[in-house]
Amino acid sequence: MAADDSPAKQASARPQLSSMRTSSYLKEHQQYRPPKHPDSHFGIDTVVEDLQGSRISPPKTFSPFNGVPSKDEPPRILEGASHDFTHPNCAPSRGTRSDRLVATLIYKSALRAPRAAPSPRLASSNSDIPANLAPTTNIESFPLEPPAAADPEPLDHLYGSYISPLCITSFLHLMSTFPLPRGVDEATSSHRCLDDPEHPLVVELTLSPAPSPNYLSLADLRKHELIYRFEREWNVDVALQRDTLWRRYPRLVVFDMDSTLITQEVIDLLAATIRDPPDLGAKVAGITHRAMLGELEFDSAFRERVALLKGLPATIFEQLRPVLDITKGVPELLKAFKRLGIKTAVLSGGFLPLTSWLAGELGIDYAHANEVVIDDSGRLTGEVKGRIVGRERKQELLLEIAKKEGVSLEQVVAVGDGANDLLMLDTAGLGVAWNAKPRVQLEASARLNGESLVDLLYLFGLNSEEVDMLTA
Repeated sequence: MAADDSPAKQASARPQLSSMRTSSYLKEHQQYRPPKHPDSHFGIDTVVEDLQGSRISPPKTFSPFNGVPSKDEPPRILEGASHDFTHPNCAPSRGTRSDRLVATLIYKSALRAPRAAPSPRLASSNSDIPANLAPTTNIESFPLEPPAAADPEPLDHLYGSYISPLCITSFLHLMSTFPLPRGVDEATSSHRCLDDPEHPLVVELTLSPAPSPNYLSLADLRKHELIYRFEREWNVDVALQRDTLWRRYPRLVVFDMDSTLITQEVIDLLAATIRDPPDLGAKVAGITHRAMLGELEFDSAFRERVALLKGLPATIFEQLRPVLDITKGVPELLKAFKRLGIKTAVLSGGFLPLTSWLAGELGIDYAHANEVVIDDSGRLTGEVKGRIVGRERKQELLLEIAKKEGVSLEQVVAVGDGANDLLMLDTAGLGVAWNAKPRVQLEASARLNGESLVDLLYLFGLNSEEVDMLTA
C-alpha cells in the first residue's frame, strides 16, 4: 500500500487515449494541418514515449457521471474528437487580402493508368546470349544510352479508382513542401467533393495561403515536376487557380474546333476523300500532326495542305457535315453556358463553311475560320483567302470579341489542343488544354484529359448537382 502511494508513483500519470485528437482531417472537420507543432501532435510514438517507465495497471472501475463533478470524477468527454474553431474560408480581416489557391483534382476514369507490364522478352534465337539479358542480340544495334526512366507506379488501382482520402493527403503533403509567404507559420486547407462524397471523381481543395510567389510563381508551380508526377501516380488532372471572383464567373468561353469541339481534324477528312494519289490522306495527316505538335509553322503548313486539295468540289463541305463527330459533353456544356449568360466563340484553323454550320447547330455566338478560294466551276483552287486563322490571328480574334462584349480578360476562358492555340490560351484568364499535345499540356494553365467537356464546369467551382441543373 505504501509503495503505491509513493511520490514516484503519483508523478507518473497513466496516458488517456480518450483525450487524443484523431488523425483524420476528413472525419474531424475537413481540415488539414501539417504536423509542425510537436506539442499538439499525438500518435503512437507519443503513446509509447509516455508509457516508458510507467507500470501498466488495470483501469479503475468506471461509474457513470452523475452530473456532480468532483476530484475523483472530473467532467470529461467520453466519445468524440477535439475540435478547434478556425476561419480558413472566411472573408479576410479588414485591411488584408485573401491569398487562397484552389486545386481541382479530376480523376481520369476513362484513361485509367495501365498496370505495369512485364518486360518483353526476345524471341528465341541461336545466339548464346540469353534473350532476357539484353535488348538485342545484334551488337551493331545495341543501344548506346540507358532506357528512359519508367513512369511512377500507378496508385489508383491499389487505393481505389477514384480520388481517395490517401490521394488527397498525398497531394496536401506535396503542397506542404513549398515555402509559405514570409510571416506565415502554418497553412490550412479544406476540401469539397464536387460529385459523389463516397467515391469522388472530382475534388476541390482550397489552400490558404498559397505557396510563396517569391519562391515559385503560379505559372511555374503548375509546371512543377512534383505536380506532373502526382498526376501520373494517381491518374488525375490537377488544375491550380487563384481563388478569385473571376474564377467562378466567366463571361466568354472560346473554343478551338478540330480535336476540341469535334474529335477529328477536318482537313484530314477532306484529304481522305481523294483517291488519287492513294497516299494523299496519310501525307496530309502527317503534316497536320507535326503542325499541332509545333514542329511546323502553322500558316505555311496549312497552305501546303490546302494546295493538295486542289480540284475538290466545294460541295464537299456539305457532304462532311454528317461525318463530324461532336466531342462528348459539348451540347450539354453549351446549354449550361447559355443558361448562365456566358458568350461563346469558335476560332478554328479549319474551314469557314463547316465552322459556321457547326456554330449554328450548337448555338455558338461567334465563328471564325479560314476561307478557301473556289473557282467558277465550283471547285477548290488550293488557295486561301485572306489571313490564316493561326496562332496570332486566334489571339487577335479573342481580344476583339472580348472588347466587343465588354469582358475583361480575367473572365475569358480558352480551350484548345494544338500548338496554334497557345497564344489564345495564354491570353485568356484561364487557358485549358483539352486532350492536348504534350507541349500544350505543359504551357496551358490547366489541362483536362477526360471523355466529356462538361468537366470544364468543375473548374468554375460548380458541383454535380448544379451541373445537372444547368444541363438538364
